Amino acid sequence: MATGASVTANTRLQMDYETKIFPHSGGYGRYNRIVVVFSWFPNFAVMLNLFSDVFYTLIPDSYHCKPDPQLLPSTFLLSNFTKQGYLNFTIPWVNGTGLSHCELFKYTSNASDLSENVPRERVSCTKGWEFAHVAGLQSNFVTEWNLVCHDYWKIPFQHICFMTGWILGYIFLGTLCDWLGRRRCFLLSISLSSLFGVAVCLSSSAVVFLLLRLSQGAMLAGVFLSSYIARLELCDPPHRLMVAMVSGAFAVLAELLLPGIAVLCRDWPVLQAVATLPLLLLLSYWCCASVFPESPRWLLATGQIPQVKRSLQEFSTRNGVCLRDEIYPGETLLSEMDSVYGEDFRPRFFSALELRRTRVIWKNCLILSFTLFIGTGVQYCFTRNLHSYSTNFYFSYFLRVMTGALACIFLCLSVNHFGRRGMLLLSAIITGLSSLLLLALTQYLRGGLVLLLSVVGLFFSQALAMLSVFFACEVMPTVVRGGCLGLVLAAGCIGMAASSLMELQNNGGYFLHHVIFASFAVLSVLCIMLLPESKRKPLPDSLKEGESQRRPPLFLSRPDRDSLPLLCTRPPLSEYNPDNYSRLVSATRKMLTKDNLPYRIAVHPPLLSDSETQEQENETLREVVS
Repeated sequence: MATGASVTANTRLQMDYETKIFPHSGGYGRYNRIVVVFSWFPNFAVMLNLFSDVFYTLIPDSYHCKPDPQLLPSTFLLSNFTKQGYLNFTIPWVNGTGLSHCELFKYTSNASDLSENVPRERVSCTKGWEFAHVAGLQSNFVTEWNLVCHDYWKIPFQHICFMTGWILGYIFLGTLCDWLGRRRCFLLSISLSSLFGVAVCLSSSAVVFLLLRLSQGAMLAGVFLSSYIARLELCDPPHRLMVAMVSGAFAVLAELLLPGIAVLCRDWPVLQAVATLPLLLLLSYWCCASVFPESPRWLLATGQIPQVKRSLQEFSTRNGVCLRDEIYPGETLLSEMDSVYGEDFRPRFFSALELRRTRVIWKNCLILSFTLFIGTGVQYCFTRNLHSYSTNFYFSYFLRVMTGALACIFLCLSVNHFGRRGMLLLSAIITGLSSLLLLALTQYLRGGLVLLLSVVGLFFSQALAMLSVFFACEVMPTVVRGGCLGLVLAAGCIGMAASSLMELQNNGGYFLHHVIFASFAVLSVLCIMLLPESKRKPLPDSLKEGESQRRPPLFLSRPDRDSLPLLCTRPPLSEYNPDNYSRLVSATRKMLTKDNLPYRIAVHPPLLSDSETQEQENETLREVVS
C-alpha cells in the first residue's frame, strides 16, 4: 500500500492529467490518431464473430423428414409415384404450413390399398431430415446435427451459452483489465479467442460446439472491452464521441459484409475460419507494441511511475514533442514527477469491488446497466414485428443493420451539441413510446404503421444501447473503468439473452416480455435524470473524482429570472495550492536572473551605513524611555 503523502501526490497529478500531462505529451497528436485507427480493427473482428452466430443458428424455411422405406407397405413401388406424390404419401400434410416437419406415415407391411384411405399411423422421423438451403449457407449448426423438432431447444440454448460466455468475459476480464492493464488484457484475450475460434471449426458434436463457443465468447468480450477503453483513454474530450462512433461504424461494416461472406463460404466451418482470420491477424500486435501501447492514463492512475515516464517519452517523441523542453519556467514535467513521487511509492490497483464504498459511481453504473439492458432486450420486440411484416430473412437483417448505421450518424451529430444525458433521455422516451404503442395498437393499425413504429423503436433502442456504453466509459474512473464497464456490458448481454429465453419456451411469454421491457423503458426516464453530464469534461481517474461528479440541471434557467438565494451565503475561500505557488516562484526567480531584460534594475547603495543606522535606532529608543 502507498503512504499517505504518496497517495496525496498521486491524486493531485491525476487531477492535472487532462490539462497538464496529456497536452504536453502531444495531446491527440499524430501518434494517438494512429493508435486509435489500429484500435478500430479489433472491433471489426469481434463483431464478425458475434453476428456470425445469426447464420449458425438460422433454421431453414423449409424442411421435412426423410422418407423411410421400412415404414412403407411391401407392395409399394417408387416408380409409380412422382416426387411430390411420394412425399405426400410418406409425410403428413399440415394445413397452412405444408409438409409436416417432425412426422412420417407408417403403413402396415401387408397393405395393398395405396390410396389415402389406407390405415396408417404417425410416427417421429427415423432417418433424419431434408433441409432447404439456409440463407447464405448450405449447412450450419442446425442442419449439421439436426437440431429441429424435439432437439429444437438446443438452438436458443446455444445462444444463451454464447451470451453467458460474453457475460463472464466482461465481468472477469474487465477486472483483469484494471489489474494487468489494457494491453496485456487485450493480448491475452486475442490469443485465446483465436485459439478457440480455430477449435470451433473442428467441432465434432453439438456439445463441443456449445462449450467452445462459450469460451470464445468470453475471450471476445475481453478483446472488445480492452480496445474500447484504450481507445477512449487516448483521446481528448472533443474527439471521444467521434472515435467511439467510428468504431461502431466498423461493427456495422462487419454486419454488412457478413451475408456476402456467408454466400461465398457456403459451409459453416469455412465461415468460422474466415471469421477467425482477422483475430489471427491481430496477433501481430504482440510484435508491434507501438500500434497498441499501454494507456499512460491508466499507468499514472495506478501509480506506475517508471512505466509512465517511458510511455510519456514514447508518446511525446512520436507526436513530435520533446518532454525535455520546459513546460513551466524552471522545471520540467518528468522532474516534477520525480519530486512529487517518493521512492517508497508503490502502485495501487483496484477492482469493481471498490464500488461497495462508493455512492455516485455505483449509482451511475447501475443506471447505465439498466438502460443498456433495456436497449438490447427491447430490440427483440421490434425485430419480431419485422418478421411478421416480411418472412424474408435479409429484409429484417439489413433493416436492422441500416438502423444501427443511422443511429451512429444520429449520435455523432447530436450528442456533442445536446449532451450525453439529454440524448440518452430522448432515446429512452421514444423507445418506450414506440413499444407501448405497438403493445396497445398493433391489432388496430395497418401493416405500414406497425412497420414504421418498429423501425423507429429499433432505431432509438440501438441509439440507447450505444450511448449507454459510451456514457459509462466516460463517467467511470480510470482505476475501475474496466470492471465497471464490464458490469454494464454484461447487463446488455443479459438483455440479448432474454430473447433466446422466449424462444426456449416457443415464444409463449412474448407478450409478457414486451410488457416488461416497455415498462422498464418508461421507468428508465426517471433514472437517467440522476446521471451527471460528461460533455467536454475530462475523464475521471480516481475514485474521488468519480464520486465528485454531480447532476447538472437538465434545462438551463432563464437569464431574466430572479434567482435570489433563501439564505445569504458567503463565497467559499480559495484553497491554498502549493503547486501553483511553486510555479509562480520559479517563474519570478527565472525572470529576475535573466540578463537580457528590456529594463535593468538599478542597485543603489544604502543611504545610511550600518553604524549610522544603529545610532539612530539607539537615540529613538532613549527618547521613548525618557
